[in-house]
Amino acid sequence: MTPRLQLLTRAGCHLCEQAATTLAEVAAEAGLDEPAQVDVDADPGLQAEYGDRVPVVLLDGREHSYFTVDVPRLRRDLRLSP
Repeated sequence: MTPRLQLLTRAGCHLCEQAATTLAEVAAEAGLDEPAQVDVDADPGLQAEYGDRVPVVLLDGREHSYFTVDVPRLRRDLRLSP
């Protein structure tokens, strides 16, 4: 099964922009599609759960990291060499 990456974001969030760039680089290295970006403010459930700590990286639907991309951990979980 191919890993699925998502980034929970919000408009005007500079940390979200940085995380999107970093996540796209790691995804490309792993041969994955560009990670989907989801605006937490467009979904009341996501906003309630994640709204105070965006950006949030989801790997296969589970929270992986927030505020910044935990690159070493993500690389390990995607089975990329160090």
